Amino acid sequence: MTSLEGRTAIVTGAGGGLGRAEALALAKAGASVVVNDVAEPAEVVEEIEAAGGKAVAVTGDIGERATADALLETAVGRFGGLHVVVNNAGVLRDRMLFSMSDEEWDTVLRVHLRGHFLLSRNASAYWRDKAKADGEPVSGSVVNTASEAFLLGAPGQPNYSAAKAGIVALTMSTARGLLKYGVRANAICPRARTAMTKGVFGDAPDGVDPLSVEHVAPLVAYLASPAASKINGQVFVVHGGMVALLAPPSVEQRFDTGNQVWSQGELAERLGGYFDGRDADRMFVTPEVLSLP
Repeated sequence: MTSLEGRTAIVTGAGGGLGRAEALALAKAGASVVVNDVAEPAEVVEEIEAAGGKAVAVTGDIGERATADALLETAVGRFGGLHVVVNNAGVLRDRMLFSMSDEEWDTVLRVHLRGHFLLSRNASAYWRDKAKADGEPVSGSVVNTASEAFLLGAPGQPNYSAAKAGIVALTMSTARGLLKYGVRANAICPRARTAMTKGVFGDAPDGVDPLSVEHVAPLVAYLASPAASKINGQVFVVHGGMVALLAPPSVEQRFDTGNQVWSQGELAERLGGYFDGRDADRMFVTPEVLSLP
């Protein structure tokens, strides 16, 4: 059930780092892989083919509609269909909110969130039409790349945090909207040492690296496979031999007036009173709350 033999996958941002590891893992499981990056990812294609797999490169910016179109067309034209989408491509433009430029905000949202949307939209339309034409559900899987930043609110990454929060929401909508067509969508929040995150995690230590991309790729290959057919609309944190399933949001406390309109005084007493005595600096979600190191 973990085999991807006879299936086709698209992996964005696969020229190196995490995307490369994911493409290799999918190919090892038997998938034909369409490898995308802004620079020609020829080495990854050669590596997959040298190991006996099938791959083809599509170079382009995933924030552009033309790239998303080319990826789907290549998957269907070259390998006869599409079964797996791994949205991985991303960029960083770290800056405090008060110092961030329009361009730094727009670039990160375009590559991360718009990039996820464009390819997911194309793939979902393909799967919907195929399910209707065949008269039965397809077997498709979308694996999106979010980040713990969407929960933790990294102060130097307001653009990245917002994009990743949007990706989680997009994942939930995708999971609900495509379920009847036989398509699943899940999100991962990986901690991985790559060229993009070097400024965050630094250089790799000697010996075993708990932030190696090799710790993340197997989960992606598993979620893409029929073995994960019952997993849908979930968010996972993954790194260093650990996979953590995040719980859905829950209501911490409810305040009611019996359908009466609130007065500001009542809000100050009841809602404000609930927060009395709390330290404003300690109201945020923290890695400790998530039971993560």
